[in-house]
Amino acid sequence: MTEYKEEDFLLLSGIQHFVFCKRQWALIHIEQQWQENLRTIEGGILHERTHDNNMKESRGDLIISRGMGIFSSILGLTGTCDVVELHKFPDGVHIFGREGRYKPIPVEYKKGKPKGDESDILQLCAQAMCLEEMMLCEIPEAFMFYGETRHRLRVVLDESLREHVRVIAKEMHELYGRRYTPKVKPSKSCKACSLSELCVPKLCKNPSVSYYIKKNLMEIEQ
Repeated sequence: MTEYKEEDFLLLSGIQHFVFCKRQWALIHIEQQWQENLRTIEGGILHERTHDNNMKESRGDLIISRGMGIFSSILGLTGTCDVVELHKFPDGVHIFGREGRYKPIPVEYKKGKPKGDESDILQLCAQAMCLEEMMLCEIPEAFMFYGETRHRLRVVLDESLREHVRVIAKEMHELYGRRYTPKVKPSKSCKACSLSELCVPKLCKNPSVSYYIKKNLMEIEQ
């Protein structure tokens, strides 16, 4: 199994950008371009409250870790978990400085409500896969919490979801290795993109040869 070196790790958070739009991901993670809008600012505030410098708190048999740094040499990804809940469990893993065994469960916080795609779920699955590699354990489920609905959603981390993460991670590394920013077909989602002005979606359209011929003929006739 091929493993990535630490200097080749990509940001796990890029999965959400990549699923939403590969061009957006490339503009942010390859070309290092970013532009704030109201949604990204509000989302950042929520994560700042959640991360709180990797603080830990105990509630009986539950340990809550915020802002835990994670990585996977197999996926070549690194990032930070919003929250990792460590539940006391007989078949869990040992936690340094704690008695007993614990089962880790990542919890991802999002500002809005569940999206129409799998971007949030895939990002959460990648977090779990990183934790599994780091802690030598199995994590069959995780949770999403949406600020708008105030609802916690259980996510089953099945093999199809995990394979999708592997495919995305591999494609991200391939594009990053080529330093290639792909073109995309403009859609309604472009209006909600924080990089719409930098991306200029209209320039991604590739007019046909006949369009150029007709256009030039019209200019000659005029």
